Amino acid sequence: MKVLIADKFPERYIEQIRGLGSQVSYEPRFEAAEIVENIADKDVVVVRSTKVTAEAIEATQNLSLIIRAGAGTNNIDKQAASCRGVYVANCPGMNSIAVAELAMGLICALDRRIVENTIDLRNGIWNKAEYSQADGLYGKVLGVVGVGKIGEELIKRARVFGFQLKAYSRSLTPDKAKAIGVACVPSVAELVPQCDIISVHLAAAPETEGIISKEIIDSMKPGAYFINTARAELVDEAALLEAVQAGRIRVGTDLYRDEPEGKTAAFESELSKAATVYGTHHIGASTTQAQNAVAAETVRILKLFLKTGRVENWVNRLVKTPANWQLVVRHHDKPGVLAAVLSCLKEDNVNAEEIENVIFEGAQAACCTIQVDTKPSSETLEKISALEGQVIHSELMGIG
Repeated sequence: MKVLIADKFPERYIEQIRGLGSQVSYEPRFEAAEIVENIADKDVVVVRSTKVTAEAIEATQNLSLIIRAGAGTNNIDKQAASCRGVYVANCPGMNSIAVAELAMGLICALDRRIVENTIDLRNGIWNKAEYSQADGLYGKVLGVVGVGKIGEELIKRARVFGFQLKAYSRSLTPDKAKAIGVACVPSVAELVPQCDIISVHLAAAPETEGIISKEIIDSMKPGAYFINTARAELVDEAALLEAVQAGRIRVGTDLYRDEPEGKTAAFESELSKAATVYGTHHIGASTTQAQNAVAAETVRILKLFLKTGRVENWVNRLVKTPANWQLVVRHHDKPGVLAAVLSCLKEDNVNAEEIENVIFEGAQAACCTIQVDTKPSSETLEKISALEGQVIHSELMGIG
């Protein structure tokens, strides 16, 4: 199996992939166009932030699996992958602590104006009177938008600082909120005006794009802090800049609209230049600890795929197929049985959406479950039942 790793990846884990019998091409400086040029014979592609475009996916016949060595998969054209039958997998939760640490660091830095302190000292300026005016974080209300693994890790750290904790997440139930020590708020619109600090930890998806809208930003308390270590697409950046320039809020962000694809590049951003914005270079997941954890998970996914053909953390699987019926066929475990069953379905223009075949102890009998898009005719069901010496019993049930 030929594997292309198109981002920085720890050497010892590259060796582990080679140890699986794979030929590895390690190109940590590749960009999207270079993947297109070098993907033709590859079976697996591993990326962190580098884009895998539809053009790249369509440039190969061999590609079976794309692994995002991280959580978010918005740098991969999943629609193109799905159309070509290419698995997309990720490594969720492996970098949660790293991102939560950066979010906490930005909060502390904003409160104590650590950047300005450091710049003045480097310029030979002593200004204790100015920088002694920090408000302090203890007792402040921190609102967490998105309580997945990263949100939970931030909550753990924020609790130690003595914050009052409130949160919104679609999956946050009152019981879970109580268990993790936060007040559950039913919407972002209700949460934001109540908080001194807002920290966003949502995945990028059509339903979350622009969720931090101009209206939400305008509802923030005067002097509030806004922290984004999630995705740039979640935020109306123009409205955020407007609020910053008006002196209403302060911002700590790791993400920007139209940030460079490459690892080093010239970058012009009005938001990053603003005096009350503390920016970092999309480095939330970039600690040695996090990268080792992600790399180990990548190797695990690859190893399982090579040994079993199964893909863990498969993100472009259809959640619910068009299947409305399920045909269960108990049969003798011998060649040609399933081919005969599927041939009967084909003649009836019935499409098999998902198939699972399991073997009983002794390998004499098996059971095949076939989810189908339409109800087979009674004649077809009779044909299947009548496959003498092949089918033991068949039964159709509705699952729609």
